[in-house]
Amino acid sequence: MLTNADLDHVLGVLCLREGAHTNLYAPGAVRQTLDRYLGFSDILSTFSGVAWHEPSMDQFEPLETTEGQKEGSRLMYRAIELSRKPPPFAKHIPAQGAQSVAYQLMDAQTGGRLLVAPDVGALNDDLLQALSSSHAVLFDGTFWSADELTRFKSRAPKASEMGHVTIQDCSLRLLGELSARHKIYIHINNTNPILASNSPERTVVESAGIMVGTDGFEFEL
Repeated sequence: MLTNADLDHVLGVLCLREGAHTNLYAPGAVRQTLDRYLGFSDILSTFSGVAWHEPSMDQFEPLETTEGQKEGSRLMYRAIELSRKPPPFAKHIPAQGAQSVAYQLMDAQTGGRLLVAPDVGALNDDLLQALSSSHAVLFDGTFWSADELTRFKSRAPKASEMGHVTIQDCSLRLLGELSARHKIYIHINNTNPILASNSPERTVVESAGIMVGTDGFEFEL
């Protein structure tokens, strides 16, 4: 399930090219960007093969099982449009269709809902509704502050220019006020001080009931 066409979000798929037939879920604009600039479909079709699926932006639909069947699938999903701005390598593409989305997944049997939103540049009504209705939230924790990168490189872009809200100015309060049982920051840049377990910023985040994501973490809905 691809949230956008940024290289750090998609290149891992190519590492799976020699495995089983690949089901890829992505908005049409994301697929077109990947095929035009990276030849994604051609590469994958040469190896294991690929089937593209256009996610619904309106209602939950069943995910296909490994056998390619939707009937009886417990796992439902929908996409939430976040941005129509293409990735930097495709900046000349006209803004047509969703180039960045979040995904909300639902267990049809238990009703448990999970929101995965690693690349949030702004809030909108659909995203806020999904945040309030989810039992677990994996949210964009890329930057702590707006000018974080300029401490390391004077001409570096600000967080907003890179398409990310910051923890300090937006998501700390937003997530802290949610009733979700699990609130976890993901997609954390290596400049973000919350990665240091003894930092003041880490203490603030954990005091708000939010976790810093780590590999291998598991939770139940």
